[in-house]
Amino acid sequence: MSKIILSLTAALVLTTGLSAAQAQIVDPASSELTFVTRQMGVPVEGRFQRWSAQVALDPRKPEAGKVVLRIQMDSVAFAAPEVTAEAQRAVWLDTARFPQAVFQSSGIRPAGGGRYEMSGRLTLKGESHDMVVPVTLTQNGASGTASGNFTVKRSDYRIGEGEWTDASLVAHEVQVRFRIALSGLPAS
Repeated sequence: MSKIILSLTAALVLTTGLSAAQAQIVDPASSELTFVTRQMGVPVEGRFQRWSAQVALDPRKPEAGKVVLRIQMDSVAFAAPEVTAEAQRAVWLDTARFPQAVFQSSGIRPAGGGRYEMSGRLTLKGESHDMVVPVTLTQNGASGTASGNFTVKRSDYRIGEGEWTDASLVAHEVQVRFRIALSGLPAS
């Protein structure tokens, strides 16, 4: 197990330029990345089953923090298998041509009470847009959970092309929710 943690920490240091002392370990089994869209006004919930996050956050110096989230787009899952298959098609997520979405932070600003505003850039289906993601960090010693939600406009990323651009069929706003379990947090 310690070899795996060392390998993950080494990968984080190499990919983000962070020191090993700054990097946190993400527990995927206790974490989730979900979303809700609306089709003809009815909420439709989905999730991404495979993703990775590199997180370096010191609550005492959040401005120096960095986050990189990589989502394997073919891991999208809905309750109905036929909806999952449809979502992977070119008109929607086009997972064959765009297998990964990436969010990379450019700044983290404290907002008080364990809350932060994380600025960054989301690249999805070949389109990139700046965004601000509100994050709440609940910490218990060296462990904690970073959670939040934000809205993505699917039309900004060409998700749902052709007849599917009609917002009366599928809403343009997609609510994204995340909960990321972390260990190795410095004391706040």
